[in-house]
Amino acid sequence: MSTRVAVLKGGHSLERQISLRSGAQVEDALERLGHDVVPIDVGNDLVPTLLAAAPEAAFIALHGRDGEDGTVQALLEAMGIPYTGSRPAACMCCTDKALAKHLMGQAGIPTPEFHAFREHSIGVWDVASALPAVQDQLGFPMVVKPATQGSALGVKFARTSEELPSAIVGALSYDRKVILERYVPGRDLAVSVIEAPDLRALPVVEAVPSEKNFYDFEARYQIGRTRFVCPAALEESLTERAQEIALSAYRLLGCHGFARVDLMLAEGSDEMTVIEVNVVPGMTETSLLPQAADAAGIGFDELVELLLASAFAQHRRQPVPS
Repeated sequence: MSTRVAVLKGGHSLERQISLRSGAQVEDALERLGHDVVPIDVGNDLVPTLLAAAPEAAFIALHGRDGEDGTVQALLEAMGIPYTGSRPAACMCCTDKALAKHLMGQAGIPTPEFHAFREHSIGVWDVASALPAVQDQLGFPMVVKPATQGSALGVKFARTSEELPSAIVGALSYDRKVILERYVPGRDLAVSVIEAPDLRALPVVEAVPSEKNFYDFEARYQIGRTRFVCPAALEESLTERAQEIALSAYRLLGCHGFARVDLMLAEGSDEMTVIEVNVVPGMTETSLLPQAADAAGIGFDELVELLLASAFAQHRRQPVPS
C-alpha cells in the first residue's frame, strides 16, 4: 500500500552532509517500494512545509541536534504525524551521553568510568583544579568528547596532563558540556536493535580503522578508511553478551523502532562496555545498521519498510491527550 512519506534530512547540524546521504538512500528505497516520497531539507520553514505536504508519516534521517535530541520528534507529535524512531524522552536521554551513562551505570549496564563538566562550571568553579584527581581516576590516554555530538565529532585524545586542557577546549567548541572518559583499548563493536515487529538484536559489526588507532569522523564516513566486519569474528558467548547488553541499554533508555548501541570489547579480556546509544543511526552506504541488517538477511528496502511500519505501530500506542 502506498504511503505519503516525508523524509526529513539535512538541517543545520554539523552532521548535515551525512544526513543528506542517509536521506537520499532512504528516499530511493521508499520510491522503489512504491511510496509517495516528499524529500524535506529541514530549515526554518519546516512547519509550513509539512502542513503543505500533508504526509501520512515522517522518516527521520536527520542526524545531530534537532534530529536526534527529541526536538523534531516533539514537533511531529504535536502535528499528529507518525514518525520513525524513538520518542522525545528517549532521544533526550541518548543524545546527552553523560545522562545516558549515568542511567546505564545506575542500572548496572557497563560503561567506561567518566566525569562530565559544563562549560560554565569550568570557568566559575575553577574545575581545572580538580583535573589532577580526575587524571588519577581515569588515567591516560583519556577520551575527551562533547556530550551531545554524534559521529565522533569533536572527540579528542589526551595522552598526557599537558594535552588535557587543549582537548577540553576542543571538545567545548562543539558543545557546552564535555565528557572525560576512561579510554578502553580494544575492539570497536556495534549492535543495531530493531523492532520488526518484535524486538531483536542484529549481528554484531566490528569497525576496524585502516590508518589510525581511533575510529574518528573521517574514518567512519570515507569509504576505504575503515574496514567493517559483519558478523564480527567473536566467540558465540561474546556475541550473545554484546547483544544482551545492547538490548538492555535499548530498553533502559526507552528506545523504539531502531537504535544502534556502540560498545568496546576491552583488549585482552571479555570486558564489554557501552560507549553510547544512537537513536537515528546512519543509513549511508558505510553505515552500520544496513550492514547488520544485510547480514541478518534483511535487504535495505525491506529494512526501510520495517522502520516505516514501526512508526505507525508506535503512533497507535501513543496515549490520546485528554
